Amino acid sequence: MIKAQVLTGGRGKAGAIRAVASAEQAESAASEILAMRVKDSAVKCVMVAERLDIRAEYYAGITIGRESKSVMLIVSTAGGMDIEDIAANEPQKIRRLVMAGPAKPPSDEALARWLSVTFSDQMLLEQAVQIAQRMYRLFREKDCSLVEINPLAVTPTGLVAADAKIVFDDNGLPKHPDVALLRNPEEYTPDELEAKQAGLSFVSLNGEIGCMVNGAGLAMATMDGIKLAGGTAANFLDVGGSSDPQKVVNAFRILLRNEGLKVILINIFGGITRCDDVAQGILVARRQLGISVPIVIRLIGTNEQKGRQMLAEAGMIATRAMTEAIQKAVERAAGGSQP
Repeated sequence: MIKAQVLTGGRGKAGAIRAVASAEQAESAASEILAMRVKDSAVKCVMVAERLDIRAEYYAGITIGRESKSVMLIVSTAGGMDIEDIAANEPQKIRRLVMAGPAKPPSDEALARWLSVTFSDQMLLEQAVQIAQRMYRLFREKDCSLVEINPLAVTPTGLVAADAKIVFDDNGLPKHPDVALLRNPEEYTPDELEAKQAGLSFVSLNGEIGCMVNGAGLAMATMDGIKLAGGTAANFLDVGGSSDPQKVVNAFRILLRNEGLKVILINIFGGITRCDDVAQGILVARRQLGISVPIVIRLIGTNEQKGRQMLAEAGMIATRAMTEAIQKAVERAAGGSQP
């Protein structure tokens, strides 16, 4: 099997996984796949793997069940397919079991009883129990948010993880230096990498309103407010709680690389962060970077009067109300003339 190595799903549907029977076919398939893009991701390398004699395919995954507030084991007979589509269109094909919550994780015996509905063959059932318990142990020991095998393939010798995916919780990485070493720079945009080096929390999105906020919770609330008002956020950006004008300048530099940006919304609730330092950063950035994108500012908290005065003297206005600032930003992004 020649398999494109890209950080996205849907490789099979895109024709980026090919079965070959000779070295010549492998060379030809690899050349074609390396010239492809899968969901806008360029294929830069391929994996050559042994072709399995697959008799049937299952899906197995362990993740967080948000509604149940527990760790869930998810099993489906529709392996090899998009589990999201199956959940939406054929939910009867998916079974869920609480692996951790108020009660202790299920024993091997209890897990075997539950899995026997899906795996009627005794050999496969015994293997499935071992696989599920090991997936759960990996999930807990390495602070994962997802451990997934898709497909969990049935071969003449039993169950094989034909493909797998693991998502690690970034908040747990300080406890797992071995996992941190696996970090792939390709997982992040250049802006996200620069933001990390500058001490900023940044995630690229596809909207039109650039967000600069202090505090992750307020940043999420700001993005929700933009969506509620009919707009779309271009990013998540938390400048943190320090009073450093240079952070604001760095944040502007990253935001302005987005050519689709129509307005920048700055939402600051000053606690540890001083509003006058933020205002200073805004003024320095405007002077150094020649900002032409409209800026909407909400400024409240520590030294807000001083910060507001600094901006006013430069011809800029900062509102105190978050909803008002969000509405102005959405109107500007839509082409309105609201100042």
